[in-house]
Amino acid sequence: MDGAGLERSASISGMATTHRAAGAVHVSPLDKFFDITKRKSTPAREVRGGLVTFFTMVYILALNPIIVGTTTDINGNLISGMKPTDPNAIPITMAMVAAATALVAAVSSILMGVLGRFPIALATGLGINSMAAYVIAPKMTWGSVMGLIVWEGIVVTILVVTGVREAIFRAVPKELRIAISVGIGLFIAFIGLIDAGVIRAGSGTITTLGVNGSLLGWPILVFVVGLFLMIFLYSRHVKGSILIAILAMTVVAIVITKVANVPAMTDATGAVVHATGWASNVPAWVPGSLHLPDLGLLGRVDMIGGFQTFTQGANGVFTASGVTMGSLLSGVLIAFSLLLADFFDTVGTVVAVGAEAGLLDKTGEPPRLREILLADSLGAVLGGLGSVSSNTSYVESSAGVAEGSRTGLSSVVTGIMFALAIFLSPLFGMVPAEAVAPALVLVGFLMLTQVAEIPWQDLERGLPAYLAVIFMPFAYSITNGIGVGFISYVLLKVFHRKAKDIHPLMWVTSILFVLYFLQGLLIK
Repeated sequence: MDGAGLERSASISGMATTHRAAGAVHVSPLDKFFDITKRKSTPAREVRGGLVTFFTMVYILALNPIIVGTTTDINGNLISGMKPTDPNAIPITMAMVAAATALVAAVSSILMGVLGRFPIALATGLGINSMAAYVIAPKMTWGSVMGLIVWEGIVVTILVVTGVREAIFRAVPKELRIAISVGIGLFIAFIGLIDAGVIRAGSGTITTLGVNGSLLGWPILVFVVGLFLMIFLYSRHVKGSILIAILAMTVVAIVITKVANVPAMTDATGAVVHATGWASNVPAWVPGSLHLPDLGLLGRVDMIGGFQTFTQGANGVFTASGVTMGSLLSGVLIAFSLLLADFFDTVGTVVAVGAEAGLLDKTGEPPRLREILLADSLGAVLGGLGSVSSNTSYVESSAGVAEGSRTGLSSVVTGIMFALAIFLSPLFGMVPAEAVAPALVLVGFLMLTQVAEIPWQDLERGLPAYLAVIFMPFAYSITNGIGVGFISYVLLKVFHRKAKDIHPLMWVTSILFVLYFLQGLLIK
C-alpha cells in the first residue's frame, strides 16, 4: 500500500478508527480492547446490536415486578416489607422491583461486556424468579430467598474460578452442543409467538392460534406486518434491518393505540381481560410517570435464614429459629436446584449465541470462556444482593447478533440502556412486545439452520440431540432440554456397551439432572 494511503473503518465519533499505513495496522484502544476489527465488526454494528438486544429484553422490566413484586413470603409480606393490603403497597413495590431490576441488569451486562467481551447481555432469569416467588418464598422470608440466590451465585463463581464449570462445558459432546443451539432457536421462536399473542393457551387444547384459532386484533396485525417487514429488510441485507423494523412498528403501534384506543390484554394481576389487546406494554405515553427510582431493595438479604427452621410466634409471625438437619438439607437442595438451572441455562445460551455469531472454535468453544462464565456467575450474586433474583445470560442476545454484534461492546450498550431505563422506563415501555417478537421468530430460523450438522443417522448421537431439541420448547425450559439430552446420551451409551466413551463429568452432570428432575420429591 502507498505510504500516503489511509483506509478508515466505520466508527462512531472517532472512537474506533483503523489506519493502515506502510503495511502497518493501528487500531484504537476501544477497537483493540473489544477485538472489534478482529471479529469483523464495527462500532456501529455493535451499537445497533446492543440496542436490538435491549429491546428484546426490556420486557423483563414489566414481568419481574409482576412476579417478584406481587407475591408474598411466609409472613404474607411483599418483598418491600409491606402488606398487600397497605395503601398503594403493590404499585410501590412493583416500582421498586423495576428500578432494582434495571440497575442490576445494567451492571451485569456491562460486566459481561468488559470482562467476558462477548455479545451476551444479562438480566433477571424468568425461570429462576418464578421458582423464587412461587415455590420458595411461601416457605421463608424474602430476605432468606435472596440469601439462597446469593449462595447459589457464590458456589457457581467458585466452580468457575476452579475451572470445574469450564471442564463441564468442554465435556459436552459436539452434537449435543449443536442440539442445544437448535433447541434454543425453537424455544425463542416459541417465546416470540407467545409474546405476540399469536400462540395462546387454548380452550380444550394445550395451545391455539390467536383468539380461538383466528388472528384477531390490531396487536397481532402489528406483529405480522413487522415480521414480514423484518424478513424483507434482512433478506435485502439492509443495515440495521431488525432495529428499523422494531422502531417502525413501535411508531405504528403508538398511532393505532391513539386512534383505536387499544387496551392491554391483561390487568395488573395477569388475568386476561381484553383478548385482542396488547400482550404486555401498551404503546402509549403515560404523562407524569417519570420519577427518581426507589432503590430501597438493594442489600435486603438474609444469608442464614434459608437454612433455618421458621417457627410461628404468638403474634402469628414466622421467624427463623435455628438450623436443623431437615432445614439444612432443604436449603441445600433449593440452592442446588437454583444452581443447576442457572448453570446450564448459561451453557446453552453461550453455545447458541456463539454459534450464531460465528465465534466458536473448531471444538465448539467461544473465546474467553472462563471470563464469560465468571461474569454470568457474578450476575447471579448481584441479582440476589439486589433482591431481584438471579441475573443470567439472555438468549435474546442472539437477536443483537443477528443485527451484527460480535463483541462485548454491544453488551455494554445494552447495559447503558438498562441504566437509562431506571429513570426512563415509561419511554421504553412504549415499545410493545408485538413489535419486538418478530426478531425472536427470525433469529429462531437462523439458529435452526444448524440442525443439518447433527448426525441424525447415528442413533446414539442423534436421538439425545433430538430429545434435547424438542424438550426445550415443549417443556419451556433450556435447562430441562439439556437435562433430558444428557441423561438419554448416557443411557444410550450404556445400552450399547460404550460406557467407557462417556466423559466422567457427563456421568456426574447426568446424575445431578436426575436429582433435579426429582426435586419435587426431595424438597418438601
